[in-house]
Amino acid sequence: MGWLAVAVVFLGIIIRGVRIIPEYQRLVVFRLGRCVGARGPGVQIVVPFLERAVSVDLRESFLQIPQQKCITKDNASIAVDFLIYRKVVDPALSVVEVSNPEGATQGIATTTVRAVIGDLSLDDVLSKRETINDVLRVKLDAVTERWGIKITNVEIREIVPPPLVQEAMNRQMSAERDRRARVSEAEGRREAVVLVAQGDRQSAVLKAEGERAAVRLQAEGTARALELVMQAASQIDARTMTLQHLEALKALGASPSTRMVLPVDVLALAEHIGNYAGEALKVTPPVDPEA
Repeated sequence: MGWLAVAVVFLGIIIRGVRIIPEYQRLVVFRLGRCVGARGPGVQIVVPFLERAVSVDLRESFLQIPQQKCITKDNASIAVDFLIYRKVVDPALSVVEVSNPEGATQGIATTTVRAVIGDLSLDDVLSKRETINDVLRVKLDAVTERWGIKITNVEIREIVPPPLVQEAMNRQMSAERDRRARVSEAEGRREAVVLVAQGDRQSAVLKAEGERAAVRLQAEGTARALELVMQAASQIDARTMTLQHLEALKALGASPSTRMVLPVDVLALAEHIGNYAGEALKVTPPVDPEA
């Protein structure tokens, strides 16, 4: 029974010393007060009463730095708050070299941001956030490197200038918006004038082309009419003209007017008619007396 009790106690001690370490953690083991390094991941055995283990998270985490009052190079008071992203790269150093990594990082960040902002003017602070982020990251990483902590990124969330500066910035922004609106309106008017001029020019060109086409068609029509008249006139003989003159005289004779103006030579017309009548009589066959 005694050996069984001893075995049970020994087994319980071994089970108590077995630790399962996930991939994102490490165990910093101290043996009789001396650091013997980091262990993990997987199954690790920590000897009870002889070894003590401290768990360290290797995942990247962020630290929020509360709003800090800073004085710029041109003596302007501003408030700045930002985020620090950090990651443990040496678990043993993060346990041995610093007692409170988060508090230490926050303390060094507050003093560093005041020093960085103090070397810049207000305009540079408001316009060069990326530069300030890079400078803060480099300066903080130089301090936390000896703690086994890597500063991966620094991001300024908000910069609050003094009320007077905010009011001046708002006026400047409003004036800039007005200027852009006027410029946009002027450009719109100019484009409208250009488009109207182009439209008028195209309309004039189309109108001129239409008139030119109409004149050409009219000229072609007149030429075709004259051509038809010439063809018809070439087929008219003297007899036809004489008949036309007679028809005209009949129309004049039927008119109630007592005065007539003849546009032709009546004697010549009568001569032509007599000649045509004589020719008709010559070709007429003789009349049978008995008939």
